[in-house]
Amino acid sequence: MPHLSKGKRGFKAKIDLVKVVLLILKRMKTGCQWRELCICEYFDKGTTSWQNIHRYFLKWSEDGSFKMAWINLLSCNKKLLALSSAQLDGSHIPVKRGGQAVGYQGRKASKTSNSLFLCDNRGQMLTVSVAQSGEHNDLYDIVELFKEMIGVLEQSDINCNGIFVNADPGFDSEDLKQVCIDYEIELNVKPNLRNQKKQSDEYRYFDD
Repeated sequence: MPHLSKGKRGFKAKIDLVKVVLLILKRMKTGCQWRELCICEYFDKGTTSWQNIHRYFLKWSEDGSFKMAWINLLSCNKKLLALSSAQLDGSHIPVKRGGQAVGYQGRKASKTSNSLFLCDNRGQMLTVSVAQSGEHNDLYDIVELFKEMIGVLEQSDINCNGIFVNADPGFDSEDLKQVCIDYEIELNVKPNLRNQKKQSDEYRYFDD
């Protein structure tokens, strides 16, 4: 709660912000429409509305409040993370009603947004990149996106030196390899045969 922004003039909210956060988390987990949130489970009738809950969500998303809260959570619980290795992957998410980063890729059934995800060895999420338009592949603007993701870990006081990062052949990129070298990260990625490069000097830490 200390990381969530208040009003510009510092006025105290008239509703319980803890309950607002719980409603936002419920919506994120269930995927229901904002208008379908059961406000009456948390607030007396007429106290607030789903539009107000949505307004708080947009505000905290845009001003970085959620990001700062996440960085604090990582910092406080970093001892519980399994950082012997990390997993890097991308995910295309259908965005049928549009958005800020939406595009169409021929092999997808609808317009999507594409984001990169980095989790620890147990699957615990560590950080996620800014969403990109769906027509781009996982290597689009990979240098800046990966630096931003590592920056979140550094702000959480998590040392990335020596971490093994596993990724599929879609991340076989010289640019990504160089970024990992700069951060002293060991990138374990299967060579992509589409690159048509000689793999004689390549080595792998693990089997396919």
